[in-house]
Amino acid sequence: MRTDLIRKTALTAAGLAFTGGAIAGPVTTAFAAPSTAKPTTQTQTDRKGHGERELGVRYEAQPNFYYCGPAATRNALSVQGKNINVDDMAKEMGTTEAGTNSINDITPVLNKETGKTNAYRSVEISTPDADAKQTDTLRADIVKTVDDGRAVVANIAGTSTDTDGTTHSYEGGHYISVVGYHDNGNTVTIADSADPNQAAYQISVEHLADWIATRGYATS
Repeated sequence: MRTDLIRKTALTAAGLAFTGGAIAGPVTTAFAAPSTAKPTTQTQTDRKGHGERELGVRYEAQPNFYYCGPAATRNALSVQGKNINVDDMAKEMGTTEAGTNSINDITPVLNKETGKTNAYRSVEISTPDADAKQTDTLRADIVKTVDDGRAVVANIAGTSTDTDGTTHSYEGGHYISVVGYHDNGNTVTIADSADPNQAAYQISVEHLADWIATRGYATS
């Protein structure tokens, strides 16, 4: 895999405020305190061939500010009925308080836990903004992966807005799972480990592609 896909995801917990164990105000770093909040209800909308499909996720929030990579991977694998300990994943990925270095550290873990050496591959969007071809590739990759019964894991950075108008900001970098698509892949469903109060939301594929820009994602 290309080494230039590597992007540090160093994160800090500076400026975080907590109310009842959850982050107060907009999420600005990839941190979620261990939460007693109930996981999102597992649902599965299966309309493959009808322009939409959404996989059931057994959601868990990340236990600290630097575990977004292992947590996103755990949530992604949960759609396959797997439940792997995030500490074990963190060791495999080389996760430290500086985060998980690259999507290239996550793809091998996804393959190992899926049980196939070629179930996932890493794709880079190297430019500062995604162009139409990169966005089309991302859309097709998400549709194929979800139709295969798997979730995409994406390394993102910056700020984006979901379809409800809520802003999600991760200037230092973050990892998320993509667990569904609607409107033939023009809108996708995100499982986000950072805050159980915003565990799931939808975003346009164009916004997601720009969010991934300069980084990469793991896909079938």
